[in-house]
Amino acid sequence: MHLYLALTLQVLWTGVCQAAMQHYPATWGHYDVCKSQVYSDEGLTWDYMACQPEAADMTKYLKVMLDPPNITCGNPPETYCALENPYMCNNECDASTEELAHPPELMFDIEGRNPTTFWQSTSWKRYPKALLVNITLSWNKTIELTDDIVLTFESGRPEQMVLEKSLDYGRTWQPYQFYATDCLDAFTMEPKTVQDLTQHTLLDIICTEDYSRGYVWKYDKTVRFEIKDRFALFAGPRLHNMASLYGQLDTTKNLRDFFTITDLRIRLLRPATGATMVDENNLSRYFYAISDIKVQGRCKCNLHANSCVFDKEKLSCECEHNTTGPDCGRCKRNYQGRAWSAGSYLPIPKGTANICIPNNIGPVIAPQVALSTAPSVHVANRKRECNCNPFGSVSDRCNGTGYCICKEGTTGPKCRECLPGYMWDDGCKSRVCDNELMRCQNGGVCISNVRCNCPSAYTGLLCEKPRCESGLGGCRGADSGQPPLRPPSSFGPLLLLLGSALL
Repeated sequence: MHLYLALTLQVLWTGVCQAAMQHYPATWGHYDVCKSQVYSDEGLTWDYMACQPEAADMTKYLKVMLDPPNITCGNPPETYCALENPYMCNNECDASTEELAHPPELMFDIEGRNPTTFWQSTSWKRYPKALLVNITLSWNKTIELTDDIVLTFESGRPEQMVLEKSLDYGRTWQPYQFYATDCLDAFTMEPKTVQDLTQHTLLDIICTEDYSRGYVWKYDKTVRFEIKDRFALFAGPRLHNMASLYGQLDTTKNLRDFFTITDLRIRLLRPATGATMVDENNLSRYFYAISDIKVQGRCKCNLHANSCVFDKEKLSCECEHNTTGPDCGRCKRNYQGRAWSAGSYLPIPKGTANICIPNNIGPVIAPQVALSTAPSVHVANRKRECNCNPFGSVSDRCNGTGYCICKEGTTGPKCRECLPGYMWDDGCKSRVCDNELMRCQNGGVCISNVRCNCPSAYTGLLCEKPRCESGLGGCRGADSGQPPLRPPSSFGPLLLLLGSALL
Protein backbone atom coordinates (compact mmCIF):
# COMPACT_ATOMS: atom_id res chain seq x y z
CA MET A 1 0.00 0.00 0.00
CA HIS A 2 2.76 2.46 0.92
CA LEU A 3 4.62 1.67 -2.29
CA TYR A 4 1.47 2.25 -4.29
CA LEU A 5 0.82 5.63 -2.69
CA ALA A 6 4.42 6.72 -3.21
CA LEU A 7 4.36 5.63 -6.83
CA THR A 8 1.07 7.35 -7.51
CA LEU A 9 2.22 10.56 -5.85
CA GLN A 10 5.33 10.74 -8.00
CA VAL A 11 3.31 10.65 -11.20
CA LEU A 12 0.79 13.11 -9.81
CA TRP A 13 2.18 16.14 -11.65
CA THR A 14 3.95 14.38 -14.50
CA GLY A 15 1.51 11.87 -15.90
CA VAL A 16 2.44 8.42 -17.05
CA CYS A 17 5.01 8.02 -19.81
CA GLN A 18 4.12 6.03 -22.89
CA ALA A 19 6.10 2.97 -21.83
CA ALA A 20 4.28 2.91 -18.54
CA MET A 21 1.01 2.61 -20.39
CA GLN A 22 2.18 -0.75 -21.76
CA HIS A 23 4.07 -2.21 -18.77
CA TYR A 24 3.84 -1.82 -15.02
CA PRO A 25 6.51 0.77 -14.17
CA ALA A 26 9.61 -0.52 -12.40
CA THR A 27 10.44 2.99 -11.27
CA TRP A 28 8.45 6.11 -10.55
CA GLY A 29 6.86 7.25 -13.81
CA HIS A 30 7.72 10.56 -15.44
CA TYR A 31 8.27 11.99 -18.88
CA ASP A 32 11.77 10.78 -19.78
CA VAL A 33 12.23 13.02 -22.80
CA CYS A 34 10.77 16.21 -24.21
CA LYS A 35 10.93 14.99 -27.81
CA SER A 36 11.59 11.88 -29.87
CA GLN A 37 12.04 11.11 -33.54
CA VAL A 38 9.25 9.32 -35.38
CA TYR A 39 8.58 8.36 -38.98
CA SER A 40 5.66 10.01 -40.76
CA ASP A 41 4.49 10.57 -44.35
CA GLU A 42 6.98 13.41 -44.50
CA GLY A 43 9.90 11.27 -43.30
CA LEU A 44 11.75 11.42 -40.00
CA THR A 45 10.26 14.18 -37.83
CA TRP A 46 10.24 15.24 -34.18
CA ASP A 47 7.41 14.24 -31.88
CA TYR A 48 7.28 16.69 -28.97
CA MET A 49 5.98 15.84 -25.51
CA ALA A 50 5.27 17.76 -22.34
CA CYS A 51 8.01 17.05 -19.81
CA GLN A 52 9.20 18.15 -16.39
CA PRO A 53 11.87 17.28 -13.79
CA GLU A 54 11.38 14.56 -11.23
CA ALA A 55 10.37 15.50 -7.70
CA ALA A 56 13.23 15.78 -5.21
CA ASP A 57 14.13 16.87 -1.69
CA MET A 58 14.13 20.64 -2.17
CA THR A 59 15.79 21.38 1.18
CA LYS A 60 19.12 20.56 -0.50
CA TYR A 61 18.88 23.73 -2.57
CA LEU A 62 17.50 26.37 -0.23
CA LYS A 63 18.91 29.25 1.77
CA VAL A 64 17.60 29.80 5.30
CA MET A 65 17.29 33.14 7.08
CA LEU A 66 16.20 33.77 10.68
CA ASP A 67 14.56 36.93 11.98
CA PRO A 68 15.65 38.21 14.41
CA PRO A 69 19.12 37.07 13.33
CA ASN A 70 20.35 36.59 16.91
CA ILE A 71 17.46 34.34 17.92
CA THR A 72 19.54 31.11 17.85
CA CYS A 73 20.64 29.97 21.30
CA GLY A 74 24.21 29.78 22.53
CA ASN A 75 25.50 33.35 22.37
CA PRO A 76 25.82 33.82 25.29
CA PRO A 77 25.70 30.19 26.53
CA GLU A 78 22.45 29.23 28.20
CA THR A 79 21.03 26.39 30.29
CA TYR A 80 17.58 25.01 29.50
CA CYS A 81 14.99 23.15 31.54
CA ALA A 82 12.82 20.29 30.30
CA LEU A 83 9.27 21.29 29.44
CA GLU A 84 7.74 18.41 31.39
CA ASN A 85 10.00 18.93 34.43
CA PRO A 86 10.97 22.54 35.28
CA TYR A 87 13.54 21.33 37.81
CA MET A 88 15.53 19.27 35.30
CA CYS A 89 17.76 21.99 33.84
CA ASN A 90 20.77 20.15 32.47
CA ASN A 91 20.49 21.02 28.76
CA GLU A 92 23.16 23.44 27.56
CA CYS A 93 23.46 25.54 24.41
CA ASP A 94 26.83 27.06 23.60
CA ALA A 95 27.50 28.37 20.09
CA SER A 96 31.27 28.22 20.64
CA THR A 97 31.28 24.46 21.29
CA GLU A 98 30.36 22.17 18.38
CA GLU A 99 28.78 19.51 20.60
CA LEU A 100 26.55 22.06 22.34
CA ALA A 101 25.71 24.34 19.39
CA HIS A 102 22.31 24.31 17.65
CA PRO A 103 22.72 26.32 14.39
CA PRO A 104 19.98 26.65 11.71
CA GLU A 105 21.58 24.12 9.33
CA LEU A 106 20.68 21.34 11.79
CA MET A 107 17.06 21.73 10.62
CA PHE A 108 18.11 20.08 7.34
CA ASP A 109 20.82 17.56 8.26
CA ILE A 110 20.67 13.77 8.02
CA GLU A 111 18.04 12.18 10.24
CA GLY A 112 18.59 9.11 12.38
CA ARG A 113 21.53 10.43 14.36
CA ASN A 114 21.78 9.66 18.04
CA PRO A 115 21.42 11.97 19.80
CA THR A 116 19.09 13.92 17.54
CA THR A 117 20.50 17.18 16.18
CA PHE A 118 18.32 20.28 15.98
CA TRP A 119 18.18 24.05 15.71
CA GLN A 120 17.14 25.78 18.95
CA SER A 121 16.04 29.31 19.77
CA THR A 122 16.81 31.36 22.85
CA SER A 123 14.42 30.79 25.75
CA TRP A 124 11.40 32.95 26.58
CA LYS A 125 13.41 35.14 28.95
CA ARG A 126 11.45 38.31 28.10
CA TYR A 127 7.99 37.00 28.93
CA PRO A 128 5.29 38.41 28.68
CA LYS A 129 6.74 39.93 25.49
CA ALA A 130 5.98 37.47 22.70
CA LEU A 131 8.71 35.07 21.60
CA LEU A 132 8.54 35.63 17.82
CA VAL A 133 10.71 33.91 15.20
CA ASN A 134 10.51 34.02 11.39
CA ILE A 135 12.25 31.19 9.51
CA THR A 136 12.44 31.98 5.77
CA LEU A 137 13.33 29.29 3.21
CA SER A 138 14.32 30.69 -0.20
CA TRP A 139 15.09 28.92 -3.47
CA ASN A 140 15.58 31.85 -5.86
CA LYS A 141 13.55 29.68 -8.25
CA THR A 142 9.91 28.87 -8.77
CA ILE A 143 9.14 25.35 -7.53
CA GLU A 144 6.03 23.17 -7.41
CA LEU A 145 5.17 21.24 -4.25
CA THR A 146 4.45 17.52 -4.68
CA ASP A 147 4.18 16.22 -1.09
CA ASP A 148 3.31 17.38 2.42
CA ILE A 149 5.48 20.01 4.09
CA VAL A 150 6.55 18.45 7.41
CA LEU A 151 8.19 20.21 10.37
CA THR A 152 9.55 18.16 13.29
CA PHE A 153 9.79 19.91 16.68
CA GLU A 154 11.94 18.64 19.54
CA SER A 155 10.50 20.67 22.44
CA GLY A 156 6.79 20.69 21.93
CA ARG A 157 4.89 21.92 18.89
CA PRO A 158 4.14 25.67 18.88
CA GLU A 159 0.84 26.77 20.35
CA GLN A 160 0.56 29.44 17.65
CA MET A 161 2.18 29.37 14.22
CA VAL A 162 1.60 30.50 10.63
CA LEU A 163 2.98 28.96 7.45
CA GLU A 164 3.27 31.50 4.63
CA LYS A 165 4.30 31.39 0.96
CA SER A 166 5.68 33.84 -1.58
CA LEU A 167 5.40 33.70 -5.35
CA ASP A 168 7.59 36.75 -5.98
CA TYR A 169 10.85 35.91 -4.20
CA GLY A 170 9.81 37.26 -0.82
CA ARG A 171 8.47 40.66 -1.88
CA THR A 172 4.92 39.76 -0.81
CA TRP A 173 3.59 36.95 1.39
CA GLN A 174 0.34 35.01 1.58
CA PRO A 175 -0.79 32.68 4.38
CA TYR A 176 -0.83 28.97 3.61
CA GLN A 177 -2.23 27.73 6.93
CA PHE A 178 -2.72 28.87 10.54
CA TYR A 179 -1.99 26.64 13.55
CA ALA A 180 -3.16 27.22 17.13
CA THR A 181 -4.43 25.55 20.28
CA ASP A 182 -7.42 27.93 20.02
CA CYS A 183 -7.97 29.26 16.48
CA LEU A 184 -10.80 31.57 17.44
CA ASP A 185 -8.78 33.23 20.17
CA ALA A 186 -5.49 33.41 18.25
CA PHE A 187 -6.62 34.33 14.74
CA THR A 188 -10.38 35.02 14.91
CA MET A 189 -10.97 31.93 12.76
CA GLU A 190 -13.16 28.90 13.29
CA PRO A 191 -11.03 25.73 13.55
CA LYS A 192 -11.06 23.39 10.56
CA THR A 193 -9.12 20.42 9.23
CA VAL A 194 -8.10 19.55 5.69
CA GLN A 195 -10.81 16.89 5.77
CA ASP A 196 -13.36 19.72 5.90
CA LEU A 197 -12.24 21.00 2.50
CA THR A 198 -14.00 20.18 -0.76
CA GLN A 199 -13.25 20.84 -4.42
CA HIS A 200 -15.12 24.12 -3.99
CA THR A 201 -13.12 25.25 -0.95
CA LEU A 202 -9.69 23.81 -1.76
CA LEU A 203 -8.11 27.26 -1.99
CA ASP A 204 -9.53 28.40 1.34
CA ILE A 205 -6.99 29.23 4.04
CA ILE A 206 -7.83 27.43 7.28
CA CYS A 207 -6.73 27.44 10.90
CA THR A 208 -6.22 23.97 12.34
CA GLU A 209 -5.90 22.84 15.94
CA ASP A 210 -4.76 19.32 14.98
CA TYR A 211 -1.07 20.02 15.48
CA SER A 212 -1.17 22.29 18.52
CA ARG A 213 -3.91 21.21 20.88
CA GLY A 214 -3.13 18.90 23.80
CA TYR A 215 0.06 18.08 25.66
CA VAL A 216 1.27 15.27 23.41
CA TRP A 217 4.63 16.65 22.27
CA LYS A 218 6.54 13.58 23.45
CA TYR A 219 4.56 11.29 21.18
CA ASP A 220 3.83 13.44 18.13
CA LYS A 221 6.39 16.05 17.12
CA THR A 222 5.34 16.87 13.55
CA VAL A 223 3.37 19.74 12.06
CA ARG A 224 2.10 19.30 8.50
CA PHE A 225 0.80 21.30 5.59
CA GLU A 226 -1.24 18.66 3.79
CA ILE A 227 -0.51 18.62 0.05
CA LYS A 228 -1.55 15.02 -0.70
CA ASP A 229 -4.96 15.39 0.92
CA ARG A 230 -5.63 18.39 -1.31
CA PHE A 231 -4.54 16.44 -4.41
CA ALA A 232 -6.93 13.68 -3.37
CA LEU A 233 -9.92 16.02 -3.66
CA PHE A 234 -9.59 15.63 -7.46
CA ALA A 235 -7.59 12.45 -7.90
CA GLY A 236 -9.45 10.35 -5.31
CA PRO A 237 -8.26 8.98 -1.94
CA ARG A 238 -5.68 6.74 -3.62
CA LEU A 239 -4.80 9.33 -6.27
CA HIS A 240 -6.12 7.05 -9.00
CA ASN A 241 -8.17 9.52 -11.06
CA MET A 242 -5.26 11.43 -12.55
CA ALA A 243 -7.16 12.75 -15.58
CA SER A 244 -9.47 14.72 -13.31
CA LEU A 245 -6.56 16.40 -11.57
CA TYR A 246 -4.73 17.11 -14.82
CA GLY A 247 -7.83 18.74 -16.24
CA GLN A 248 -8.09 21.06 -13.26
CA LEU A 249 -4.38 21.92 -13.33
CA ASP A 250 -4.62 22.78 -17.02
CA THR A 251 -7.70 24.96 -16.82
CA THR A 252 -7.39 26.57 -13.39
CA LYS A 253 -4.39 28.86 -12.98
CA ASN A 254 -5.29 29.54 -9.34
CA LEU A 255 -4.95 25.83 -8.57
CA ARG A 256 -1.50 25.59 -10.14
CA ASP A 257 -0.41 28.73 -8.31
CA PHE A 258 -1.63 27.34 -4.99
CA PHE A 259 1.01 24.61 -5.10
CA THR A 260 3.69 26.92 -6.53
CA ILE A 261 6.20 28.87 -4.41
CA THR A 262 9.50 30.69 -4.53
CA ASP A 263 9.83 31.01 -0.74
CA LEU A 264 8.30 29.62 2.45
CA ARG A 265 8.13 31.39 5.79
CA ILE A 266 7.46 29.74 9.15
CA ARG A 267 6.20 32.29 11.67
CA LEU A 268 6.57 30.94 15.22
CA LEU A 269 4.32 33.04 17.47
CA ARG A 270 4.02 31.16 20.77
CA PRO A 271 6.05 28.17 22.03
CA ALA A 272 4.65 25.08 23.68
CA THR A 273 3.87 25.63 27.37
CA GLY A 274 2.24 22.33 28.26
CA ALA A 275 -0.33 24.16 30.38
CA THR A 276 -2.84 27.00 30.32
CA MET A 277 -0.54 29.27 32.29
CA VAL A 278 3.11 30.20 31.77
CA ASP A 279 5.40 29.39 34.71
CA GLU A 280 7.15 32.75 35.07
CA ASN A 281 9.63 31.27 37.56
CA ASN A 282 10.95 28.75 35.02
CA LEU A 283 11.05 30.58 31.68
CA SER A 284 13.99 28.42 30.53
CA ARG A 285 11.39 25.71 29.82
CA TYR A 286 9.98 27.59 26.84
CA PHE A 287 11.72 27.78 23.45
CA TYR A 288 11.52 26.46 19.88
CA ALA A 289 13.56 23.52 18.59
CA ILE A 290 13.30 22.05 15.07
CA SER A 291 15.12 18.86 14.10
CA ASP A 292 13.85 18.42 10.53
CA ILE A 293 12.02 20.22 7.73
CA LYS A 294 10.79 18.31 4.67
CA VAL A 295 9.86 20.08 1.44
CA GLN A 296 9.33 17.78 -1.54
CA GLY A 297 8.86 19.37 -4.95
CA ARG A 298 10.32 20.07 -8.37
CA CYS A 299 11.53 22.98 -10.42
CA LYS A 300 8.72 24.71 -12.28
CA CYS A 301 9.67 24.56 -15.95
CA ASN A 302 6.19 24.99 -17.49
CA LEU A 303 6.41 21.43 -18.89
CA HIS A 304 9.25 22.51 -21.19
CA ALA A 305 12.19 20.71 -19.47
CA ASN A 306 12.86 17.32 -17.92
CA SER A 307 15.91 18.34 -15.90
CA CYS A 308 16.82 21.11 -13.50
CA VAL A 309 20.44 21.79 -12.59
CA PHE A 310 21.95 23.32 -9.46
CA ASP A 311 24.97 25.37 -10.44
CA LYS A 312 26.67 28.22 -8.59
CA GLU A 313 24.10 27.88 -5.79
CA LYS A 314 21.22 28.43 -8.20
CA LEU A 315 18.56 26.16 -9.71
CA SER A 316 17.66 26.52 -13.37
CA CYS A 317 15.63 24.54 -15.89
CA GLU A 318 17.42 23.02 -18.88
CA CYS A 319 14.81 24.27 -21.32
CA GLU A 320 13.72 22.47 -24.48
CA HIS A 321 10.92 23.10 -27.02
CA ASN A 322 12.83 26.24 -28.15
CA THR A 323 12.07 27.96 -24.85
CA THR A 324 14.35 29.83 -22.48
CA GLY A 325 14.36 31.67 -19.14
CA PRO A 326 14.62 30.48 -15.50
CA ASP A 327 11.23 28.74 -15.78
CA CYS A 328 11.28 28.19 -19.59
CA GLY A 329 8.77 31.00 -19.59
CA ARG A 330 9.44 32.57 -22.99
CA CYS A 331 10.44 31.63 -26.53
CA LYS A 332 14.03 31.82 -27.69
CA ARG A 333 15.07 34.62 -29.97
CA ASN A 334 13.94 33.91 -33.54
CA TYR A 335 11.43 31.34 -32.24
CA GLN A 336 8.51 33.69 -31.70
CA GLY A 337 6.42 32.61 -34.67
CA ARG A 338 3.51 32.35 -32.25
CA ALA A 339 2.85 33.34 -28.68
CA TRP A 340 4.61 31.36 -25.93
CA SER A 341 2.43 28.92 -24.00
CA ALA A 342 3.08 26.52 -21.14
CA GLY A 343 2.93 22.83 -21.91
CA SER A 344 -0.25 20.93 -21.14
CA TYR A 345 -0.68 17.79 -19.03
CA LEU A 346 -3.38 16.59 -21.40
CA PRO A 347 -3.94 14.43 -23.28
CA ILE A 348 -2.37 11.63 -21.27
CA PRO A 349 0.17 10.10 -21.66
CA LYS A 350 2.34 12.58 -23.56
CA GLY A 351 0.54 15.85 -23.00
CA THR A 352 0.86 18.78 -25.40
CA ALA A 353 4.27 20.40 -25.77
CA ASN A 354 3.15 23.78 -27.19
CA ILE A 355 6.62 24.33 -28.63
CA CYS A 356 7.90 27.69 -29.81
CA ILE A 357 8.18 27.82 -33.61
CA PRO A 358 10.76 29.67 -35.72
CA ASN A 359 9.86 33.08 -37.06
CA ASN A 360 10.61 32.07 -40.65
CA ILE A 361 7.95 29.35 -40.72
CA GLY A 362 5.18 31.90 -40.79
CA PRO A 363 4.54 35.60 -40.62
CA VAL A 364 7.09 37.26 -38.35
CA ILE A 365 5.51 38.42 -35.13
CA ALA A 366 7.64 40.90 -33.24
CA PRO A 367 8.58 39.76 -29.70
CA GLN A 368 6.91 42.73 -28.08
CA VAL A 369 3.52 41.78 -29.54
CA ALA A 370 3.83 38.00 -29.32
CA LEU A 371 1.63 37.92 -26.22
CA SER A 372 -1.44 35.95 -25.23
CA THR A 373 -3.62 38.62 -26.86
CA ALA A 374 -1.95 38.19 -30.26
CA PRO A 375 -3.39 35.67 -32.75
CA SER A 376 -1.57 32.36 -32.82
CA VAL A 377 -0.32 31.08 -36.16
CA HIS A 378 -0.46 27.42 -37.23
CA VAL A 379 0.85 25.60 -40.29
CA ALA A 380 -1.78 24.37 -42.71
CA ASN A 381 -1.57 22.39 -45.92
CA ARG A 382 -0.44 24.77 -48.67
CA LYS A 383 -1.77 22.53 -51.62
CA ARG A 384 -6.02 22.49 -51.34
CA GLU A 385 -7.95 25.27 -49.34
CA CYS A 386 -7.21 25.42 -45.51
CA ASN A 387 -10.84 25.25 -44.34
CA CYS A 388 -9.96 27.25 -41.25
CA ASN A 389 -12.75 27.20 -38.71
CA PRO A 390 -14.76 30.39 -39.32
CA PHE A 391 -15.44 30.92 -35.60
CA GLY A 392 -11.92 30.20 -34.36
CA SER A 393 -9.90 31.92 -37.10
CA VAL A 394 -9.65 35.39 -38.53
CA SER A 395 -10.68 33.97 -41.92
CA ASP A 396 -11.87 30.63 -43.21
CA ARG A 397 -9.06 30.74 -45.75
CA CYS A 398 -5.29 30.58 -45.28
CA ASN A 399 -3.24 33.72 -45.45
CA GLY A 400 -0.75 34.23 -48.28
CA THR A 401 1.82 31.89 -46.76
CA GLY A 402 -0.55 28.99 -46.09
CA TYR A 403 -1.55 29.41 -42.45
CA CYS A 404 -4.71 29.67 -40.42
CA ILE A 405 -4.63 32.79 -38.24
CA CYS A 406 -6.31 31.81 -34.95
CA LYS A 407 -8.23 34.21 -32.76
CA GLU A 408 -7.31 34.79 -29.12
CA GLY A 409 -7.66 31.65 -27.01
CA THR A 410 -7.87 29.36 -30.07
CA THR A 411 -5.28 26.89 -31.35
CA GLY A 412 -4.87 23.89 -33.64
CA PRO A 413 -4.14 23.58 -37.41
CA LYS A 414 -7.71 24.63 -38.26
CA CYS A 415 -8.25 26.87 -35.21
CA ARG A 416 -10.85 24.45 -33.87
CA GLU A 417 -9.37 23.88 -30.40
CA CYS A 418 -9.20 26.00 -27.25
CA LEU A 419 -6.16 26.84 -25.19
CA PRO A 420 -6.24 26.04 -21.45
CA GLY A 421 -8.52 28.46 -19.65
CA TYR A 422 -10.89 28.83 -22.63
CA MET A 423 -14.04 26.99 -23.66
CA TRP A 424 -15.64 26.49 -27.08
CA ASP A 425 -18.80 28.48 -27.74
CA ASP A 426 -18.79 29.46 -31.43
CA GLY A 427 -15.15 30.28 -30.88
CA CYS A 428 -13.02 30.08 -27.75
CA LYS A 429 -14.21 32.22 -24.87
CA SER A 430 -12.41 32.76 -21.60
CA ARG A 431 -13.72 30.69 -18.70
CA VAL A 432 -14.69 33.17 -16.02
CA CYS A 433 -16.04 30.59 -13.62
CA ASP A 434 -17.35 27.09 -13.18
CA ASN A 435 -19.19 25.26 -10.46
CA GLU A 436 -16.20 23.19 -9.41
CA LEU A 437 -13.07 25.20 -8.57
CA MET A 438 -13.12 28.58 -10.35
CA ARG A 439 -16.15 29.39 -8.34
CA CYS A 440 -18.28 32.48 -7.92
CA GLN A 441 -17.98 33.88 -4.42
CA ASN A 442 -20.48 34.97 -1.76
CA GLY A 443 -23.33 32.86 -3.09
CA GLY A 444 -22.91 33.81 -6.75
CA VAL A 445 -23.99 31.35 -9.45
CA CYS A 446 -21.88 30.57 -12.52
CA ILE A 447 -23.81 31.14 -15.77
CA SER A 448 -22.52 29.25 -18.82
CA ASN A 449 -18.93 29.53 -17.52
CA VAL A 450 -18.70 33.13 -18.71
CA ARG A 451 -20.20 35.22 -15.90
CA CYS A 452 -21.28 35.15 -12.27
CA ASN A 453 -24.84 36.01 -11.31
CA CYS A 454 -24.25 37.82 -8.01
CA PRO A 455 -26.62 38.29 -5.05
CA SER A 456 -27.77 41.85 -4.50
CA ALA A 457 -25.20 42.60 -1.79
CA TYR A 458 -22.17 41.82 -3.99
CA THR A 459 -20.65 42.77 -7.33
CA GLY A 460 -17.43 42.15 -9.27
CA LEU A 461 -16.30 39.54 -11.80
CA LEU A 462 -16.57 36.75 -9.21
CA CYS A 463 -18.99 38.51 -6.81
CA GLU A 464 -16.02 39.30 -4.63
CA LYS A 465 -16.83 42.97 -3.85
CA PRO A 466 -19.47 44.21 -1.37
CA ARG A 467 -21.71 46.78 -3.01
CA CYS A 468 -21.58 49.12 -0.02
CA GLU A 469 -18.32 50.70 1.07
CA SER A 470 -19.18 51.64 4.66
CA GLY A 471 -16.82 49.10 6.20
CA LEU A 472 -16.57 45.33 6.33
CA GLY A 473 -18.75 44.69 9.35
CA GLY A 474 -21.46 47.25 8.63
CA CYS A 475 -21.63 46.36 4.96
CA ARG A 476 -22.34 42.71 5.48
CA GLY A 477 -24.81 43.22 8.27
CA ALA A 478 -26.75 45.96 6.50
CA ASP A 479 -27.18 44.40 3.07
CA SER A 480 -27.34 40.67 3.58
CA GLY A 481 -29.21 40.18 6.81
CA GLN A 482 -26.21 38.35 8.24
CA PRO A 483 -24.46 39.34 11.47
CA PRO A 484 -21.49 41.69 11.03
CA LEU A 485 -18.11 40.06 10.61
CA ARG A 486 -15.82 39.97 13.63
CA PRO A 487 -13.09 42.61 13.59
CA PRO A 488 -10.11 41.27 11.66
CA SER A 489 -7.08 40.13 13.61
CA SER A 490 -3.56 41.28 12.86
CA PHE A 491 -3.51 38.66 10.12
CA GLY A 492 -6.57 40.10 8.35
CA PRO A 493 -4.49 41.95 5.73
CA LEU A 494 -2.73 38.71 4.87
CA LEU A 495 -6.02 36.97 4.23
CA LEU A 496 -7.24 39.84 2.07
CA LEU A 497 -3.96 39.73 0.14
CA LEU A 498 -4.41 36.04 -0.55
CA GLY A 499 -7.98 36.56 -1.63
CA SER A 500 -6.99 39.20 -4.17
CA ALA A 501 -4.15 37.03 -5.45
CA LEU A 502 -6.48 34.13 -6.14
CA LEU A 503 -8.90 36.15 -8.25
